[in-house]
Amino acid sequence: MLAIKNNIMAANAARHLGRSYDALAKSVERLSSGLRINSAKDDAAGLAVRELIRADVAQLSQAQRNAADGISMIQTGEGAMGEIDSILIRMKELAEQASTGSYSSAQRVIMNAEYAELSAEITRIAQSTDFNENELLNSTTAINIHVKSGNITITPEVMDATTLGVNTTLATKETWANLKTVASAANEYIGSGEITNGGIEEFTFQFGSETAYTITLGAYEATGISLNELVDVINTQVDEQNGTFAAYAAATALYNSTYQSYSLQIQALAGGVAALAVTSGANSIDLLDATGDFTELIDGAAGSGNSLVKAASAAAALTAIEAAINTKDTYRAKLGYWMNRLEAAESVLGIQAENLLIAESRISDVDVATEMATMTRTQVLAQAGVAMLAQANAMPQMALTLLR
Repeated sequence: MLAIKNNIMAANAARHLGRSYDALAKSVERLSSGLRINSAKDDAAGLAVRELIRADVAQLSQAQRNAADGISMIQTGEGAMGEIDSILIRMKELAEQASTGSYSSAQRVIMNAEYAELSAEITRIAQSTDFNENELLNSTTAINIHVKSGNITITPEVMDATTLGVNTTLATKETWANLKTVASAANEYIGSGEITNGGIEEFTFQFGSETAYTITLGAYEATGISLNELVDVINTQVDEQNGTFAAYAAATALYNSTYQSYSLQIQALAGGVAALAVTSGANSIDLLDATGDFTELIDGAAGSGNSLVKAASAAAALTAIEAAINTKDTYRAKLGYWMNRLEAAESVLGIQAENLLIAESRISDVDVATEMATMTRTQVLAQAGVAMLAQANAMPQMALTLLR
């Protein structure tokens, strides 16, 4: 029917052109975004599945990072354990050295001092090693590394010197001071008459069961002896009798700032020994004939842990160090297999995330080849629609020829 009021052909062509244009717009959107699903109306069910997959991928990626952080944390502890390992080896070397009889007591004191410093360093390392405030060598609190569906539990252990059994607390040295005082250490301390009284020129002292020392002052029977000279004589004769310089005892001139005076001080160099004992009797110098002639300044207390000051205690320290190395190795092995487990978990999480990404891509990503073919088809349809709309718009013009 030829009509001029309603152009049905134009309306029909416009409707088809609009559908082609919408399809073309959708293809352009998909190709420019790279996604097949850009809104819920594109594929409601597919969008829901895609978002769930994306959430799982994000969780898996974070779990993978959790595992990597856990590995870094354990590596921090394992690195510190490596230093403790080196220290224990040196401590064992020192204990072996101090166990032999070819070294003097004074030399063992030096070895023991190094041993004590190394022991303190083990404790410092254990107490200062942490990762994000998680103590790895000074705690037994479990640390859970969450890897999506569960935890990998890391249980730290205390690795300080005390727990390892290689600690050493320096003992207090027993110290005594003679009651006699002089204004200056250079002043006469024992007169000649006192030295020759009864023909006795010596006195004997010892600390507990340690070496007893007999000090002879015959060279000063005519002149007397000053405090400084007496200190030198005691230290020299202790050296001669024991074979080492002041191995278990040493004398010094003690200054009293309150009374501005000096007196003889005798101190045990090996800490934790029993009190001073001085020989008394008719054959002793009166001034130094009994423990009652001295006052105790410091009551020596025994130290704890290992000691290298004697060959026997150094040999015992070897056993303790061997046990400490075994304890350390056991914990270090735990750190190793925890790292291996976390590395395996990290790898599996990466594979899971990759597979989920593939699934998400199949649902969400646009197939460029297919979509390009669709776009080409809709372009042709749109061009045809435009042409046909132009023709339909020209149809009412034909009615005018009948009206002329």
